[in-house]
Amino acid sequence: MTRYALGVEYDGGGFLGWQRLSKSGTPDDTSTVQAALEGALSSVADAQVDTICAGRTDAGVHAQCQVVHFDSDAARTPRGWLLGATARLPPAVCVRWCQPVADDFHARFSARARRYRYTLVNRLARPALERQYLSWERMPLDADAMHRAAQVLVGENDFSAFRTVHCQSPHAMRNLHGISVVRQGERVVVEVQANAFLHHMVRNIVGSLLVVGRGERPEGWIGELLTGRDRTVAGPTAPPDGLVFVSPLYPAEWGLPSEVTLPAAIG
Repeated sequence: MTRYALGVEYDGGGFLGWQRLSKSGTPDDTSTVQAALEGALSSVADAQVDTICAGRTDAGVHAQCQVVHFDSDAARTPRGWLLGATARLPPAVCVRWCQPVADDFHARFSARARRYRYTLVNRLARPALERQYLSWERMPLDADAMHRAAQVLVGENDFSAFRTVHCQSPHAMRNLHGISVVRQGERVVVEVQANAFLHHMVRNIVGSLLVVGRGERPEGWIGELLTGRDRTVAGPTAPPDGLVFVSPLYPAEWGLPSEVTLPAAIG
């Protein structure tokens, strides 16, 4: 058996999220990204292939570079896996890179950080171009106020106020490495990195920051939410459209591409 790591890019708009809905997928199941990918890889291997990803994404959420690992004894080159799987995937999914890795590499547990980006158009009219990758806010937003308010979230904290009631994590402690809110013309971009995320954590943080950005709450309100740990008083969950899972990050020892490798000082 050889273990392989894949970098997978997908548009999540047409899928019911990453995780397959049945215990094992079928070759024609494209309801979830995992089912579609496993069907393609299984066809290339001529045997069942099961995958594990770095972080599951919800319905409608996209990925720039999701990292996946799988084991196979099929005699295929990394190029063969990449081209063969991509040829069998729907147009909204592709394998960007593939390489063999050590047997103890684990796409989820070997990762030390994850990065997300949330992008919205802030103008009176809804977007037409690239609309599947953008959220929309018609009310004027103070991106600088949103950025200042968000800094209280940095560090190891209990993020109960920003997790869905359906979150299955045994605890809400997460270490948020950094968060920024930047205006780029009509767009407001939120970028966040943490060791791991709770279910809907990024979208719930963005939803609360939008309340501050519209001037409906003061900047200090985000800190009050964090301390209060009460999801019911926080902002609404932001739509999934503007959310992209940028990538997980791994220590350099695994020899993965630079886009998923931590800087030496951090790794």
